[in-house]
Amino acid sequence: MIYLDHAATTPMAEQVAASMQPYYAKDYANASTIYEFGEKSRQAVEHARTIIARSLHAHTNEIYFTAGGSESDNWALKGTAEAYQKKGRHIITTQIEHHAVLHTCKYLEQQGYEVTYLPVDEQGFVNLQQLEESIRPDTILISVMFANNEIGTIEPIAQIGRIARRHDIVFHTDAVQAYAQIPINVDFYHIDLLSASGHKFYGPKGTGFLYIRNGIKTASFLHGGGQEQGRRAGTENVPGIAGIGKAAEIAMRTMSERMYRETRLRDWMIHEIKSRVPGAWLNGDRYARLPNNVNFSFQGIEGETLLLLLDAKDICASAASACSTGSTEPSHVLTAIGREPELALGTIRMTLGEATTWEEVRIAAEAVIENVELLREVEAGM
Repeated sequence: MIYLDHAATTPMAEQVAASMQPYYAKDYANASTIYEFGEKSRQAVEHARTIIARSLHAHTNEIYFTAGGSESDNWALKGTAEAYQKKGRHIITTQIEHHAVLHTCKYLEQQGYEVTYLPVDEQGFVNLQQLEESIRPDTILISVMFANNEIGTIEPIAQIGRIARRHDIVFHTDAVQAYAQIPINVDFYHIDLLSASGHKFYGPKGTGFLYIRNGIKTASFLHGGGQEQGRRAGTENVPGIAGIGKAAEIAMRTMSERMYRETRLRDWMIHEIKSRVPGAWLNGDRYARLPNNVNFSFQGIEGETLLLLLDAKDICASAASACSTGSTEPSHVLTAIGREPELALGTIRMTLGEATTWEEVRIAAEAVIENVELLREVEAGM
């Protein structure tokens, strides 16, 4: 099998699985207990918190563990909206955010908040002037994803952060696709809130975290006990937290090598497909994109059919976000960057991983090229 859907999920690293194992049966104590048996669990949680804080150049008490990226996004938006509602009820985001952000914004609109959904250009970039012009006296939050999960475009986060800071507005970024793939320094980028998910960087599913800068107000997301500084109640998922910490530790150690290697594989694949397939449109910026992201729209074919043909060759790819699988509508991201519906429906996304080889990339590229030609021949003969 050739797995090219790492944006959907990554396989858990063996070291990560090993780091989690003791906390299932041997060191199973509740991390919130006061007796000595719980100390190993507490240490595991705080060790993971320290690793993740260092990875972002943040403080340890700014990291809050969650059950994943969607929860972190929900908490960032709902928690900020509630905490700052006396200041205002206006939020700014973009049209290409993950549904965890977009659907939360729709929910907040039902609660009386106003949301501005900024358009993007054909590469997926936010217009900074338009962003600043959208700010109102009652704007309390700007939420722009670090890098798009479908087309891989990396947004001008540092400039957005500076604009938000200049206007005294909380700035949240959904970094689910970017965290552990590219370096992130929350001070350099002026980030106040950041969401991430463990299974995107070889950690366990059902784990994530939310970075909350000290001094930023957010309402508690879950009420109950005093876990996570009283902001997110519930018994700590010690095995999962240990796992996401180990995954972050490995990711930081290997990031430079992975970025270099995946970028070379990505660029070769993009060049091969563009040069050999007429009517192949690369989605997302050519260079300001995630190292592992290859996203093409092909004229005259259906992306879902192409994916089935690739699957028959044991090649795993996707049409868009895994969260949108089964939808018959064009991706909202592709629509936002101006792709016509017919072309948008002819899209596939291939996302590489640390174990992806040159041979696998060559086989996959050849399979894409051959099957696009086949589908066009079939369509022409009908």
